[in-house]
Amino acid sequence: MHPTQILRGGGETPLGKHGHFLGGWGNFGGLKQKGIVTYGLSSNRQNPVAGAAHDAIFNTWRRFSKQVLYIAPPFVAFYYAMEWAIHRNHYLNSKAGRAEFGDEE
Repeated sequence: MHPTQILRGGGETPLGKHGHFLGGWGNFGGLKQKGIVTYGLSSNRQNPVAGAAHDAIFNTWRRFSKQVLYIAPPFVAFYYAMEWAIHRNHYLNSKAGRAEFGDEE
């Protein structure tokens, strides 16, 4: 096979090990596709950030509202537990706390 054979014949000649060829450019021997419509728009006519701020606000709110009940309660519980532990630690290390619980160690 010479490269010029494909260029001269348009690539429609049988080639390969068993004499089968898939087809020319864009025609790979399968069934013709029907019902596929494609549209194009020039890149200088598009506005890539059209509505981006509006969509960002409402998409962020939608995602936040779906997840807040999974995230907020553990954080609130942890916050109150840490507040209790910090106050308890300060009390136990104060003069009154040492006087009350000093002999237990």
